[in-house]
Amino acid sequence: MVWYRFKVTMSLPAIDKIKLGSQGLEVSRQGLGCMGMSAFYGPPKEEAEMIALIHRAIESGVTFLDTSDIYGPHTNELLLGKALKGIRGKVQLATKFGITAAGINGKPEYVKQALNDSLERLQVPYVDLYYQHRIDPNTPIEDTVKALSELVSEGKIKYIGLSEATADEIRRAHAVHPITAVQLEWSLWTRDAEHEIIPTCRELGIGIVPYSPLGRGFFAGKASFESGDWRANNPRFKAENMEANIKLYQKLKEIADKKGCSPGQLALAWVHNQGDDVAPIPGTTSIHHLEENIHALSIKLSEEELKELTDAVPVHEVMGDRYPEAMMGSTFHARKKQ
Repeated sequence: MVWYRFKVTMSLPAIDKIKLGSQGLEVSRQGLGCMGMSAFYGPPKEEAEMIALIHRAIESGVTFLDTSDIYGPHTNELLLGKALKGIRGKVQLATKFGITAAGINGKPEYVKQALNDSLERLQVPYVDLYYQHRIDPNTPIEDTVKALSELVSEGKIKYIGLSEATADEIRRAHAVHPITAVQLEWSLWTRDAEHEIIPTCRELGIGIVPYSPLGRGFFAGKASFESGDWRANNPRFKAENMEANIKLYQKLKEIADKKGCSPGQLALAWVHNQGDDVAPIPGTTSIHHLEENIHALSIKLSEEELKELTDAVPVHEVMGDRYPEAMMGSTFHARKKQ
């Protein structure tokens, strides 16, 4: 299984803006996850190339950029800071806090220090969207969100987000201050959020930001990894699970061939077609793959086609948890099953 090469021959489609949440934030319908440029997916990439990629994304209309203080750590924010010099006003910038070497930290005093540190690295006076990256089990979420609301009042952040929160946590947070967006893993092979979290977001008017909409590259044909890429330890990419999962990929490829697109584009289009309150943030370190992802916006799917895709990748047939056991238990609420 190798990267599926899809020749892009058409000009890039226009990228609409959508309203994310109910507080006024507008973002590009497709964003850019920047993590892999600096961390976790192998060695850090060449800085000049990544800055060129970020600039190409912005020129193309992908202006919703996502980072975190843990990516590197810190180096991804530093990269964004360099890339956005002189063009800060063209983007909607999101970063996150809460994951530290010592564990998850949502203490109010830490929230404020973490933001100030991020603003310094990003070289900006404010961020558009500030997420609590993971929920601190030892700090009431009400206390964390109160501290975030004070930062909104100070003008250092425009909107508040949560990442990997439960439905109950979202409700409790939203009761303190409106939550604009919830970031979560959502793709053809990760759909557990559909049961409670996504309905809760829609009930409360909260936008949805799916990360890993291509299944960490799996639906774009990725199955082998260079040294230092943590996906090699992801249960779904282990040899004992890959045989079954590749069969699901092949089903997707058959549908994509009929549709005249790549499997990755079709998987991303499936996420886009879930609603107008959804802004996925696929990551890439390649301009070629960036442009492939943008073309997914042109793929419209009927209800019948959406069902065909969902049926082609039944979640009960996906083999392996979405994170290693240690990570699931400590930072992901042990929500490891579909």
